[in-house]
Parts: sequence; structure tokens; C-alpha cells
Amino acid sequence: MTVEQVRADVQAYLKANWDPNLGLVEWRLKLMDSGWSMPHWPEKWYGRGLPLGMTSVVDEEFAAVGAVGVAKMGIRVLAAATILEHGTDTHKEKFLRGILTGEETWCQLFSEPGSGSDLAGAATRADLKDGKWVINGQKVWTTSAHHAHFGLLLARTDWDAVKHKGLSYFILDMHQPGVDVHQLKQMNGHASFNQVFLTDAVIEPEYQVAELGEGWKVATTTLMNERRGADSARKYDSASDQPERIYEEERAEIATVMAPYTWYPQRMGRVDMLVERAKALGKYDDPATRQEIAKVLTLAKSAEWTARRARAASAAGKPQGPEGSIGKLAASIVARAANLAHTTIAGPDAMLTGDDDGTGGVVAEILVSTPAISIAGGTDEIQRNIISERILKMPKEMRTDTDRPFRDVPRNQV
Repeated sequence: MTVEQVRADVQAYLKANWDPNLGLVEWRLKLMDSGWSMPHWPEKWYGRGLPLGMTSVVDEEFAAVGAVGVAKMGIRVLAAATILEHGTDTHKEKFLRGILTGEETWCQLFSEPGSGSDLAGAATRADLKDGKWVINGQKVWTTSAHHAHFGLLLARTDWDAVKHKGLSYFILDMHQPGVDVHQLKQMNGHASFNQVFLTDAVIEPEYQVAELGEGWKVATTTLMNERRGADSARKYDSASDQPERIYEEERAEIATVMAPYTWYPQRMGRVDMLVERAKALGKYDDPATRQEIAKVLTLAKSAEWTARRARAASAAGKPQGPEGSIGKLAASIVARAANLAHTTIAGPDAMLTGDDDGTGGVVAEILVSTPAISIAGGTDEIQRNIISERILKMPKEMRTDTDRPFRDVPRNQV
């Protein structure tokens, strides 16, 4: 289909079906049955099999009439992508619908306090007992775990295999006995992250994703989608002020489910604020300030073009390449440069919180939020390793933990 055909079909569908007086879930169910919910997904699974590049065309038409889309923000996006690629039909039938309606939320149970950025060093145990998986261990930095219905869990099922081969991937019911969640207060005042203690939590065998020992491969899919999402300053949901029922319910969803992500624009550096802040504080004509702003805008635009090339390649059916790691590293560089520009503009006032700085403390929040972009989803050091070893084919750094059974690998104790 051409862009014009897709645009015309979406317009016709919305003209015949869009009604802001519908309930949010009611509309999303209707939308899923039409295939316009995720048009690049297979027709069997609520899509139309269109190229990924067509999704922007569909989004434009939805925005033109103010139509609400399906729920596709947060970890649920990673869950959907992972289940689509590696899950069984049973997984897709059970979970995709709840993801898209927004009725079920997800979290990602990867990081552990004893392994840092070494995801393959996960030591959470999954032991098969009486035909069921019994999980014991601890996860940390888990966004949205405090209100998630399900979790994407990476756990070790074989301690005699090498570290990357002994991992398996599961879907965990977060509301069952043995799952204990504690929120963590961040230095920017938010509490998006959690630590999760797993004590004899049970997973039925049908909720294992992919084959035993293929957890690393499945986790890579999850991470590649996460890093692709960090390749540019993403737009997060904002509530419409329209009075109809669907907008009212969307506002309630954003205020609750999306609350952990409200500070994400700040962790990206808020490049969009720089020019106006310089004008407001009389620094717009200062050569040093202009140079810092120009540097940030150049970096941000370069990162945006890289992201667009990646999306174009994906739309053309090309396999996902290194753009996730490149884009994520670029996002860190842009955020740090934006930090410097904000402090150049505001000077010591950049540290003011509340209403004292004219932004409601947003600039101060930026300064303490941007370090997160260099850590979440794989540190900058990890991205540099991936780029140097897998893309530039440079010699790999010396490792002493990949050629022996994991049980013999020295580990941090927590």
C-alpha cells in the first residue's frame, strides 16, 4: 500500500468509528479489531502487516482528529515486542490484548544488586520442582514494579553452563505470594524504581518464553527495543483537556500508570528549553552561551537523523543493527551537553528548586536526572563495548568468566 492509500483508509475508519464519548478500553478493543492499533503487527495479532514506516502516517491521522491510540508507553512496549518475537501463540493470546488496552501493566526484572551492568551475571535462581519453576533471588532498579501485573524475568536455570547459556526467560505474575516489592526514592524526588525480592515464587511451565537456556537471546530482544527507544528525545503521553469520557479516562491513566515516567524528559536534558531559557535570562546574545547551545542542538539533530535512518532501515525490512547502542550512547552525550548548557545559562540559579528559578525547579531536576540516561538500559561503557567489538570488530576485552561453569565464576555477594 502507498502512503496515500494508508492515509485515506485511516481517515475513512476514523470518520466512521471515532467517538470520544466511548470508554477508553471500549475504544481500544474496537481499534484492535480493526488492525489500526498496531498497523505494523501481523494481521492475526491486531495489526495489518504494514511496514513499520507506515505507523507515523497512521499516528498523524489519529492526531489530526484527536483520536486516542492503544496503550503503547512504558515497559509494556518491550513486553509486547518480546512476546511477538519469541512468545508462543498462547502467550500472545493471553497477554497482547491486555497490553494494548492498558488494563495490564508490566515491569522488567533484569538488573540485580550483585551483578551491576553484567546482565549475563544474573544469579536469581529458577529451579524446576514438581513440574513448576520456583524462583528465588533479588532484582533492583525495576521501573513500575510497584503497580505491575506481570514481569519479564531473566533467571538462571543451569549453573553448570557458561554464564550466557544458563539463563532462561519467564513471565512472572507480580501479584502472587513470594513477590515482595519495595519502592526506591531517587535523588530527583521521584520513586519510579523498585527492588523486588523473590522467595519461592512459582511460575507455571507454559510461562517460560523460548527454549530453556535461551534467556540471553530473548533478553537481547528486550534490550534492543529499549535502547532503540532511547535513541532520541521521546515524547511521553500528555493529558488532553477535552471534556469527553475517553479523554477523562486517559487523563486518569496517565496520572497513575504513567506517573513513573514523568521525569523521563528531564533525564534526556530538555534540549527544547535551552533557547527560551537563554532569552528569558538575557543570555541569548552571550557568545559563550550561544556556543554551548549550538553544540547541544547540533548533537541532538545528529542523533535524531541517526534514529530516522534506523527507522527507515526497519521500515525497509532490514534487521535491527547497531543503531540501538549508537543511539543510546548519543542520548547520554546529548543529555550531558544539555546539562552544561543549562548551567551556563542559569549559573548557580540552576540549582534552585520550587518556583525560585522561573521553571518550577525543572532545571534543577534536569541536573539530577540526566545521570540516569547513562545507566538505564545498559551503561555507556556497555554500549561502547558493543560498538567497538560487534560493529568495529576491535579485539574483545579480556574476560575470565565466559569459559567456565557459572557456579565457578567469582561473584559479588549481597
